[in-house]
Amino acid sequence: MRLVVIAATGATGRLVLEQARAAGHEVVAVVRSPERLPAGVEAVRSDLSDPDPAALAAAFKGADAVVSALGATGRGTAGVATTGTGAVLDAMREAGVGRLVVLSAAPIGTVKTAVRPDKPRHDPGDGFVLRRLAVIVKRVLAEHYADLAAMEDLVRDSGLDWTVVRPPRLTDEAPRGRWRTALDANPRGGWTIGRADLAAAMLAALADRGQSRRVVAVAY
Repeated sequence: MRLVVIAATGATGRLVLEQARAAGHEVVAVVRSPERLPAGVEAVRSDLSDPDPAALAAAFKGADAVVSALGATGRGTAGVATTGTGAVLDAMREAGVGRLVVLSAAPIGTVKTAVRPDKPRHDPGDGFVLRRLAVIVKRVLAEHYADLAAMEDLVRDSGLDWTVVRPPRLTDEAPRGRWRTALDANPRGGWTIGRADLAAAMLAALADRGQSRRVVAVAY
């Protein structure tokens, strides 16, 4: 499979890139700084906070699917998930690439948007403690989560074959090779997942027809 990985030098994206190459995929990395990539990786330079349509067109030419680990890394990149993903969706449609897996976050199922104002106050998979924590986390990361929620709206309404992956708190632990998934709700009691297993879950979603056009929450 010819696979485009968005944000392939980030904490999660680099693991998606590494695992995709190990699995034998032909990978194109769309990154802001190609010099940070391992030797031999085909790269297209594009800062998705200010997308270059020509660069994205070159990246997606002949591609079979896209995996995006795009997200804000600080206040200076706020809004990048919406801006960048919007450009990615346009480029995918132009190039005829239909399959997309994108990274979001566990609390987004309760972040209301203008497009989807009827989201529940609490995720049905969260217990009492997680519900209390979610309130605090959503307040602290309000701008970041609003960006991800708006990004999810764009993806859902794109007409493409998409999967949104929502993890809880991420760790850098060694891969366990197993995780739980739930559709449209968080796995009950799912506090964390390692980035390596998250990357594996995102790649596994590519071929899982049961996850097509679904929001998939992943956790240990």
